[in-house]
Amino acid sequence: MTEYVIIGDGISGSSAAETLREEDPDAKITVITDEGEPLYNRILIKEHAKGKLPEAPISIHDEEWYDERDIDLSLNTHVTTVDTDAKTLRVHEGEDVSYDKLLIATGGTPTQLPVPGSDADGIRHFWTFQDARKIREAAENADQAVIVGAGLLGIDFAAVCGSQDVEGKYLMRGDRWWRYALSREGAEIMHEGMRDVGVEPVFDSGVDHFETDDDGHVTAAVDPNSERYPCDFAGVAIGLDFNTEFLHDVDLEMDNGIVVDQYMQTSLEDVYAAGDLTRFYDVLIGEQAQNGSWGSAKEQGRIAGVNMAADGEEEEFEWVSSYSITHFDFPFLSFGHPTLGDDHAERKYSDTEWRRIAFKDGKVVGGVLIGDLSPQSKLKQLMREQRAVSDQKDVLLEKNVDLDDLAPAQEQ
Repeated sequence: MTEYVIIGDGISGSSAAETLREEDPDAKITVITDEGEPLYNRILIKEHAKGKLPEAPISIHDEEWYDERDIDLSLNTHVTTVDTDAKTLRVHEGEDVSYDKLLIATGGTPTQLPVPGSDADGIRHFWTFQDARKIREAAENADQAVIVGAGLLGIDFAAVCGSQDVEGKYLMRGDRWWRYALSREGAEIMHEGMRDVGVEPVFDSGVDHFETDDDGHVTAAVDPNSERYPCDFAGVAIGLDFNTEFLHDVDLEMDNGIVVDQYMQTSLEDVYAAGDLTRFYDVLIGEQAQNGSWGSAKEQGRIAGVNMAADGEEEEFEWVSSYSITHFDFPFLSFGHPTLGDDHAERKYSDTEWRRIAFKDGKVVGGVLIGDLSPQSKLKQLMREQRAVSDQKDVLLEKNVDLDDLAPAQEQ
C-alpha cells in the first residue's frame, strides 16, 4: 500500500488528496496543515471582510469530507523538517510521519513591509480566514485607512474600505496600479473605480515608516516624500514569502519558489509541489512561470495527484489562468501571463471598457479585459493553440472578436 503525504490543505493540497483517492483507492493518504480549519474558499473571504457574507458559506470541506474519503487530516500540525533520504517528516509534536511520495503545497505568508512600525497593531494582511475576520472588525470601527501594494491583492483592501464606508488612501510606489500589466489608460479606469468607492490612489508614494500611539496601534503612514496619512488601520499586500522554512535541509531546486516541471515533479524523486509556491514549467509559453490564481492551484493539485499515482504515462499541467475583480461597477479580468511578452496590443472602447493583449514570439501569452469580458474564451483558446497572431492585432481588438476573421495558421 502506497503512503502519500500532503503538506498543506489549501485548494491545491485538497485537490491532490481527492485525486489520489480516485486514482489509488487503497492508498494511505495523509494531509497535514498548520491551520485550524479544513479547506475554505480564499476567494470569498474578501466578501466576508467586506461585510457581505457570513462565515458559513465560505467553508468548502468539513472534517467529515476527509473521513468519507478515508483521508487522514491533521489540523494545527506544524512540519519542522523533512528527511527525503529516509522519506520521513517531523512535526512539532507527535511521531514522525513516513511517506512513499510527498506533495508540498504549503503556499505562502504575506510579506511584511521592511519599514519601522510594520509590526504595529492594526496593520493587516489579507490571506487567511482569521485575517478576514480581523480586517472586517477593523474596518467596521475605522474612519480612515491606508492601503499598500499596487497589485491584485491590494485592491481587495480598497473594496473593503468602500464597502465599510472607510476613507482610504492607496499608496503606490509607481505612477499607476499594477503598472507591470496596465498602461496608464487602462489603469485610470481602475483608479476611477477606486475613487468611486471612496479610496484615493496616491502615486509615487509608498511607506517610509508607520507611526503608532502609546499602545502600539498604528496611527499613520508616512511616505518617502514625508507626506503623512492618518489611519485607524493599514492594509498591506506586497506579495508572499513562501512557506518553505521546513525544507532548510532539503536539496530542492529553488528559484523564488520551488522549481517543478510540467508534471509538478521537483528536482527530487518522489517529491512534488503544487500551488502558489511553485515555479512551474508552462508548456504554453515554453518557460518557467508562476501563478497564484485559485483555478491554477486547483489544477496543479489535480495534476500532481494524477502523476504521483501514475505507473505509466504522466499528464502535463497545461492551464490558462484567470483572475477576476468584481468590486466596482465594471468587471475586470486578467488571464495567462499579462506581465510577460515582447509585444502587446491595446484599445480603449469607453470610460469603463479597455483591452490589452500580451504576445511573445507572436503568440498570445496573456491579457487584461476591463468592462467587457466576452472575448476571454477566444483569447484563451488562441493561447492554448499557440498560434502566431500578433500580426493581426486589428482583428483581436475588434469589439466582438471573431476568430474566423483570422488568417489560417499555416498562411502566417
